[in-house]
Amino acid sequence: MKAKLAIIATHAIQYYAPLFRILSSNDSLDVRVFYTWSQTVSGERADSGFGRTIRWDVPLLDGYNYEFVANVAKRPGTDHFWGLRNPTLIAIVERWGADAIFVIGWNSWTHLNVMRHFKCKTPVFFRGDSTLLDRRPLLRATARRIVLRWVYRHIDIALAVGRNNYDYFVWCGVPRERIVFAPHSVDIERFSRADAGYRERALAWRRELAIGDDAVAIIFAGKLQRKKDPLLLLDAFIQRDFGCHLVFIGDGELEGRLRAVAKGQQNIHFMPFQNQSLMPAVYRLGDVFVLPSCGPGETWGLALNEAMASGCAIIASTAVGSARDLVVQGVNGWVFEARSLPSLMRVLRGAVALGRDGLRLMGEQGRRAVARWSTEEAGTRIGAAVLQLIRDRDCKGA
Repeated sequence: MKAKLAIIATHAIQYYAPLFRILSSNDSLDVRVFYTWSQTVSGERADSGFGRTIRWDVPLLDGYNYEFVANVAKRPGTDHFWGLRNPTLIAIVERWGADAIFVIGWNSWTHLNVMRHFKCKTPVFFRGDSTLLDRRPLLRATARRIVLRWVYRHIDIALAVGRNNYDYFVWCGVPRERIVFAPHSVDIERFSRADAGYRERALAWRRELAIGDDAVAIIFAGKLQRKKDPLLLLDAFIQRDFGCHLVFIGDGELEGRLRAVAKGQQNIHFMPFQNQSLMPAVYRLGDVFVLPSCGPGETWGLALNEAMASGCAIIASTAVGSARDLVVQGVNGWVFEARSLPSLMRVLRGAVALGRDGLRLMGEQGRRAVARWSTEEAGTRIGAAVLQLIRDRDCKGA
């Protein structure tokens, strides 16, 4: 008989849907995802970072079983603790007969309540990508640690997405033997696929932007918001004539200011938000992808995974949670000191000096390296951990 795994997630997300499919393909697991933000059942949601309503154009509900559970919060959403209140969820999960619970994120009334209820009754797995990278005053950090140690007393296994996340769980008091590595991942196959359509779309964009065949293109793709610090990238580019092009792809609160600063610069370009189906082409437009985030809250930065899978060299700041795991300095990219204009300028100068051919070789190194950060690997590790803990529990109860 298959072991029943109940996954508690907020809403359908492009990064998690492939993972749910992989887990559902495990012959030993019966998986059901319980979505707690029922107001997103249509697939649309307001995204403050992009400043618009988003509907992703890739399948997010195919290939696995799911259920949207009624959310009765007065102000539904994931931006505050009381935005998810699902009073029927626990009873629904219990009736379904879950053998293990997999909770994604705890910072809501519902998700924390699920962890508290099932602890010591049913194995509870937890996944989040928090880190210790953002500095806090001592008093605030101490209070945070006390709260988090209490929170994580209500889980059996923490699923660490990378080294910074692993260190965070240890700091929060989770015993090392109860931390399982399950890499943060994207749909590697989709981004790395040798699809002529992606290449043709990228070449068409380069022609439209008047970027020559030999010219290096530096790209930023994402939300134009303070946390991502696109202004630092723009300032670094303007400070020195790198003899290449800079392309911003996305929308957000800083778009007007970025355009104003870049006014009159013929080699700085802006493209609007592109949906998921076109993102592999977006990365192929560029030679090097830059994630200059200053935080707080840049806990991972999955755009780096996507860029690597697409064959881009990468540049990330020290505030990006994944930089420690994904960037091999001078091999597939570079890391610079967050908020440091001189540091970013030095890295950009070195990257551009390699030219398109040199950056392409670095991109190929990255494409090979990111293969082990795949959804298949994450699903295999999570599935094995779930089944092992269920077996251990059954043996003790026998």
